[in-house]
Amino acid sequence: MTESAPLHLPRPFLGVSSSALGRTWVERCTAAQGTIALAIAQTHGLADVLARVLAGRGVGIHETQGFLNPRLRDLMPDPHVLTDMEKAASRLADSVMRREKVAIFGDYDVDGACSAALLAEYLRSCGVPYLIHIPDRITEGYGPNVDAIRGLKEQGAEILVTVDCGTASIEPLAEAKRLGLDSLVLDHHQAPAELPDALAIVNPNRQDDLSGLGHLCAAGVVFLFLVALNRSLRAKGFFNGRPEPDLLASLDLVALATVADVVPLTGLNRAFVRQGLTIMRSRRRAGLAALFDAAGLAGAPECWHLGYLVGPRINAGGRIGDAALGSKLLLTEDPSQAAQLAAELDRLNRERQAIEVAAVTDAEAQALFAMERAPDLPVVITASPEWHPGVVGLIAARTKERFRRPAFAFTLNSDGTATGSGRSVPGVDLGSVVRAAVDAGLAIKGGGHTMAAGVTILAAELERFRAYVSERLADPVSTVRLNDHFPVDATLTAGGAQPSLVAALERAGPFGSGQPEPVFVFPQHRLVEAREVGSGGHVRVKLRGGDGSMIGGIAFRAAGQPLGIALSNAIGNSLHLAGTLSVDRWGGNEKVEVRLMDAAKPE
Repeated sequence: MTESAPLHLPRPFLGVSSSALGRTWVERCTAAQGTIALAIAQTHGLADVLARVLAGRGVGIHETQGFLNPRLRDLMPDPHVLTDMEKAASRLADSVMRREKVAIFGDYDVDGACSAALLAEYLRSCGVPYLIHIPDRITEGYGPNVDAIRGLKEQGAEILVTVDCGTASIEPLAEAKRLGLDSLVLDHHQAPAELPDALAIVNPNRQDDLSGLGHLCAAGVVFLFLVALNRSLRAKGFFNGRPEPDLLASLDLVALATVADVVPLTGLNRAFVRQGLTIMRSRRRAGLAALFDAAGLAGAPECWHLGYLVGPRINAGGRIGDAALGSKLLLTEDPSQAAQLAAELDRLNRERQAIEVAAVTDAEAQALFAMERAPDLPVVITASPEWHPGVVGLIAARTKERFRRPAFAFTLNSDGTATGSGRSVPGVDLGSVVRAAVDAGLAIKGGGHTMAAGVTILAAELERFRAYVSERLADPVSTVRLNDHFPVDATLTAGGAQPSLVAALERAGPFGSGQPEPVFVFPQHRLVEAREVGSGGHVRVKLRGGDGSMIGGIAFRAAGQPLGIALSNAIGNSLHLAGTLSVDRWGGNEKVEVRLMDAAKPE
């Protein structure tokens, strides 16, 4: 028996082995990638820092130009590679030709709203009547239901298309068939082995799909469907004498959904977001322009704005208000109506924030108690009868961020059920675990994708569900936590953080899930100020470099958390501070700010 090889851990960056958040900082670029970065800089004439950012994200010398200038036409697959796509497009093309009334059944989140709006906008441009139904989160729950489908039939629907849902809706789609409705499913969630009896189920995550497009959000799937539908209508002669819909103009919705649904910003998704952001900057869509105004976004939208400012406001309707508000806003062409809808969503978002703060405080207390007894707990599961069903996903997200492991949050209902939502960390597939729990009889219904899932269980089964999920996730979470390092790209001084640097780095964007923003460390900068601002528990800071140069920044939702506490205790002292860069363009001036992610005391 031979001894195992010693474990080679990465050397802590700047000697930081335990930061304010308990993490070891490591250099993102390996030695091999550092060599590639040098070659990229020399071959393509790029700044060293940009070359290191590219190499640290796996971009090679020969891939650099294509990565910096992604072209949608180079990355777009033939839509027919998706199982059932040709059948689905042909059937809806027949509906368009016959002017049949199309019922669109969507989900109540951003991806669902964007998906429904994409399809409805296309049908509207073709002169086809349509209905949109977005279920009420509390009274109907996720996905198609029998009563809603009967209601759509009574309103004259002649065909049913589900978007961002439907893959596991066996009974509701059986009812649709009984009523004489052909059903087309356009979805991306994890699929069970038994699929509903629908005419076509287009889902890159169904078990017999070999397209390799499982990273798409639902709006991405819908966009590919519209490309296939357009092709089918063209072949049928529908556009003889009439203009074709401008599909590229709808990429703003695909971009918004892709970012908000936290799918990987790689390959085709990255091209979608890159092109979609360009379209958004023209402010041609009345609903998005109004929402930008309501969110106080005066400049050009960036990727993080979609996730932190725009997405939450659209989601607010589905969480605590009218679930249909999001799709209505995205479809309206009336600026006055858009302003009214945006104002209502902004109001609901503020209300949602107030509800969330109290619930998250409760959830974190539950989680801390559980982890005191079991520090290596692989998954955090919290529950309360007091929590609004619309915020359990946010509670799960906040506890996941706080404890850096998968989290579920449940609201305990008066009928003896518990409605929950889960959020995961990279490397741990939550959707498949929830589907397995359904198959094992531990959950009434549930589904999702890798990073997020929804589930309904009997409240009495909560402990059994906790044990089952913990056992299934123990190994993958342990592996992830062994490598729970905080990667940084480079060091920077306050004086070196200039708008020109951010502009150069934006060439490697957009950044998001699977394509992390460049993280810079400001070494031994004096923390001049750290104060709580706003209602969201943010901490605003000012840093001074050794040469006297200053930079401002903000740590989102850090007040009362480990990072916020560390900052408050270090005012006047020197710290290593890590974060990402953004440009504040307020009042026509450009000023770089840092979004703080971690801090550490210099050794």
